[in-house]
Amino acid sequence: MPTLIVLGFAGLLAQLVDGSLGMGYGVTSTTILVAAGIAPAAASAAVHFAQIGTTLASGISHHKFGNVDWRIVAILAGPGAVGAFIGATALTRLSSAAAKPIVASLLLVLGFYVLYRFLRLGGRRPQFSGQISARFLVPLGFAGGTLDAFGGGGWGPVGTTTLLSSGRVEPRKVVGSISASEFVVAVSASIGFLFGLGAAGINWAFAAALLIGGVIAAPFAAWMVRHLSPRVLGTAAGGLIIITNTFTLLSAADASAIVIAPVLGALFLVWIALVAHAVRAVRRERTPDPVLITTT
Repeated sequence: MPTLIVLGFAGLLAQLVDGSLGMGYGVTSTTILVAAGIAPAAASAAVHFAQIGTTLASGISHHKFGNVDWRIVAILAGPGAVGAFIGATALTRLSSAAAKPIVASLLLVLGFYVLYRFLRLGGRRPQFSGQISARFLVPLGFAGGTLDAFGGGGWGPVGTTTLLSSGRVEPRKVVGSISASEFVVAVSASIGFLFGLGAAGINWAFAAALLIGGVIAAPFAAWMVRHLSPRVLGTAAGGLIIITNTFTLLSAADASAIVIAPVLGALFLVWIALVAHAVRAVRRERTPDPVLITTT
């Protein structure tokens, strides 16, 4: 029972991050399950079954707050479902250890780009123009779905990172659309795990605990992304991408805790400082100029 309570809180916190920044639920939850001794395939399966409920709740919440671009969802969902099914069935037979450092390296580069893009705006508000083409979204959906099932998480990091870096969709729409389309990905991955593992290979109690925590958090996360400034949200997302994938790369290189702890600690402090800087900048933008007030 204590384990299930801990997983419930983990699901709640993971959904708050995922629903407000568009990433984090799968990676966070899978990491906890693997640390508890669950095999990677079984851990990813439990997380994806939980995500059927959490992504549905998250998608509905984001839709109510106007955070979803349904054109993006419609194009991403199909390829994402195909990739998720392939990734899930492959994970039951293969190891993802070799693929993770490559993917993490690409995401790390994109994370720095996202951070740069939103910090370099100075006092100007970010402008989002143009439309993402289907030729761009289809391979993105397939790659994100495959990695999500194969690595226990990845739909958010791949989809959110790439769409943010394009600069054509405002952050809250990116987060809402990725969260809404993830429901289809979670369903497809779960079916794949059922084929590969069978019902007996899935820890349903763990999945239920993660589900309950995530469903409780979903409406709050959708509200957060609605009211956060695009600049603050983009800065927060970029920092999260960098920290997450730095940890993945250090772990893949068998770095010791003595090395990992100070590196991640330093990155975390820099991330907090940058987010605080973005918040101060937004407040300055929204505060009327006293000189203009007195002259008018």
